[in-house]
Amino acid sequence: MPRHSRGFDVEAAWEHLQRRDRRLAAWMRRIGPLPAERGWRRPFDPVDALARAILFQQLSGKAASTIVGRVEAAIGSRRLHHDTLGRVDDATLRACGVSGNKILALRDLAAREARGEIPTLRQMAGMDQDEIVAALTPIRGIGRWTVEMMLMFRLGRPDVLPVDDLGVRKGAQRVDRLEGLPLPRELLARGERWAPYRTYASLYLWRIADGAGENVTAPRTNRSQD
Repeated sequence: MPRHSRGFDVEAAWEHLQRRDRRLAAWMRRIGPLPAERGWRRPFDPVDALARAILFQQLSGKAASTIVGRVEAAIGSRRLHHDTLGRVDDATLRACGVSGNKILALRDLAAREARGEIPTLRQMAGMDQDEIVAALTPIRGIGRWTVEMMLMFRLGRPDVLPVDDLGVRKGAQRVDRLEGLPLPRELLARGERWAPYRTYASLYLWRIADGAGENVTAPRTNRSQD
């Protein structure tokens, strides 16, 4: 199986989507080319990232960062793994502000890491995205959306379309001028034309949902792109 690098050619993704989808292409030109994500170049530790994803769930960024800081102080490390999390008991984690459900999720993650069930970054490079989803979603508190965000923003996989994401669905609704949000299965079918760069399309759909490109006139579409 081929090994996957972190990140992809955003210029190639731009050209592909410009050819494949006239409606999306018009919005893309209003917004302009999006650069490669910075997270693709940064050091990445899958277990630590999953632990932080658990701690950040259903909290504001500020509140979650405060709790993460307390946990780091309690375990004496900025590395959240089974060995460091094992330095403290559940009562200590609760005192840091970690909920009971999140404690159970952290313990499950740590136990699975100790058993060698969490693929390393090197191992992930040899796995396709569906294999990574299948490996990580059995972890308590880790759903498909969380893994998709890791695939997109940290592993830089080019062809991820998070069809359950509200922002992506809102963006698609605006692009196609729909009365209601597209269903996940409808968005999945709609996104077939964006492959193999559905990640790049999703980045635009989020921005479109947030109002980017609203007040900019799109250039006229060339016949070759119709």
